[in-house]
Amino acid sequence: MALEDKNISYRIYVVAIFIFVMAVGIAVKLTNIQWVDGDYYRKLAKERTVRNFVIPANKGNIYSADGSLLATSIPNYEIRFDAKAPTVAVFEQNVGALADSLSTVLGKSGSFYQNELRKARANNNRYYLISRNLSYTDYIKIKNFPMFKLGAYKGGIIVEQKTVREHPIGKIAERTIGYERTSANGESDGKGIEWAYRKYLNGKDGKILKQKIAKGQWKPIRDINEIDPQDGYDVISTIDVYIQDIAHHALLKQLQDYEADHGCVVVMETETGQVKAISNLGRASDGTYYETTNYAVAESHEPGSTFKLVDLMAILEDKVADTSTVYNTFNGEIRYSGKAVRDSHHGGYGKISLARGFELSSNTVMVQSVYDNYKDRPSKFVNHVNSWGFNKKLHMDFEGEGRPHIPQPTDKHWSNISLQWMAFGYGVSVTPMQTLTFYNAVANNGVMVKPQFISEIKEWNKTILKVEKEVINPRVCSPETIKKLKAVLENVVKKGTAAKLYSKDFSMAGKTGTAQVNYGKRDGTKMYYASSFVGYFPADHPKYSCIVVVHKPSTANGDFYGAGVAGPVFKRIAQKIFTDVPSTNEIKNLNKKIAKQEKNYDSYYAKLQKTKKGVPNVKGMPGMDAIALLENLGYHVKTVGIGKVKSQSTLEGQELLKNETITLQLL
Repeated sequence: MALEDKNISYRIYVVAIFIFVMAVGIAVKLTNIQWVDGDYYRKLAKERTVRNFVIPANKGNIYSADGSLLATSIPNYEIRFDAKAPTVAVFEQNVGALADSLSTVLGKSGSFYQNELRKARANNNRYYLISRNLSYTDYIKIKNFPMFKLGAYKGGIIVEQKTVREHPIGKIAERTIGYERTSANGESDGKGIEWAYRKYLNGKDGKILKQKIAKGQWKPIRDINEIDPQDGYDVISTIDVYIQDIAHHALLKQLQDYEADHGCVVVMETETGQVKAISNLGRASDGTYYETTNYAVAESHEPGSTFKLVDLMAILEDKVADTSTVYNTFNGEIRYSGKAVRDSHHGGYGKISLARGFELSSNTVMVQSVYDNYKDRPSKFVNHVNSWGFNKKLHMDFEGEGRPHIPQPTDKHWSNISLQWMAFGYGVSVTPMQTLTFYNAVANNGVMVKPQFISEIKEWNKTILKVEKEVINPRVCSPETIKKLKAVLENVVKKGTAAKLYSKDFSMAGKTGTAQVNYGKRDGTKMYYASSFVGYFPADHPKYSCIVVVHKPSTANGDFYGAGVAGPVFKRIAQKIFTDVPSTNEIKNLNKKIAKQEKNYDSYYAKLQKTKKGVPNVKGMPGMDAIALLENLGYHVKTVGIGKVKSQSTLEGQELLKNETITLQLL
């Protein structure tokens, strides 16, 4: 028995010692947590339960040139309810009124909301969703409802704000305006105005402190923000929504008619370089078209015959040939190093002048004119091309601008046919925007201006930045050369490849282009056509320049040329701008005087001067003239009937009492 008691005592001592050791360990650990690592654990606990959340600043708006809203940030609100925050008295006193108020805004019955609020209270729900995607107006209403108007601590209201970017005009010019969203690496997907001017548009984000509550949810600690967000500035673009709408639908119609792969159109104000419209449409798998890539800026490709204006400008500027110089088209085909250069017109054009060769877009004429005059000094021709900016980007604010390529005689890939192929727009690569900029310089009497997409940065009515016209080259060539170029460009429409576009009532000038894309490739890529037209209007006093490019039009009807595919888009845009756009509607000769009218007024006033006092005699006068005469004298006039004055209620020479009215009987 004694041995058994001894064993029990031994076990008790062991357990006691173990418990003591555990107690000491716990005490040491607690001491270590509290004093040694206390700061670390307190910081960790705070980070895991209290955190600063970013409040995105409202982006600035993007406006069109005529003041229409292109992109705006709309505040979006989410309302939740902390059911434990109100006291029992506050909750019971206000829950019915709050439920009835919510039903007026959110649509469901008052009894539904009262049941939900009471259920949230019973379940100790501290983050019950009232509604999301609320407008600012609805948010203000709900914020002032019973109980909620007591605030977060007493009323339990939790408000979370987000901003949503909206495009009021829809998908039109979407790629140029850009998107708000960003890709995984933090860059914008849109690459448009949104991204290019983000430092002005974005503003500065604010911060709000939130505490972690049940189920991983976060609740604002205070009603006020730690740092209030600062709204971004507004950007005033050069886009004109009327011209944009015209350009968009003109391009869309032609793409649909020709089942083309994609296309673009740009309308630029000649003098300033301001882009008034830009549309980039690509074909989806279902056959619809939408804004995909900014082709006008990003797509660098062989331009084809629109590049021939470069040939003509260089030749005329160097005076190595004139527009009257005659060339033989050799039945429409010439060969260089075994490679054929052919005219689109089978059999050629016989012997024609350089000007006529340009108007008819003769490859044989233009290639001969370049090769004959620059074969021994190709660098002279290429230097012209370089000086006009084709060998470098335009360096617009947009990212993703296409890289041009102009072969240089010093390149290892320069061959004995490089110069000839350049002459009709092959072996070179430029963007539609570069081509338009060059043609616009001709329309602008030799002054090359940089394409401009915004005109101003504003904070409300205060101008932060004014974007002035940027001149790239003050004189691309001599005035004499410009005069000749304008003449042949106008003749292209009057009697050249674009003769079908000619209208005696509206003058246009420009050049057609048809390029074979992917020709000669051995990677399985199929060759297709790119049809283009670039020019300006009106031809005599250019107001706008425009380029249209359509890639891969259907060849089913045999018409895939620039004149038939891209030309009609150009014409439709040009004519509708001057008939539909309010900014181009002008009333001229408003102050022009009509001799007969002036004579009548002189006679009427002469009669008046003979009347010493009182009302003049207006019998026999046209009604409108009589009214004008009497009202100019300060009388009140009432008319009965139409035509000339038959009689008047107040006789000649009589004085009228104050506020008395003269009645005229007209017949």
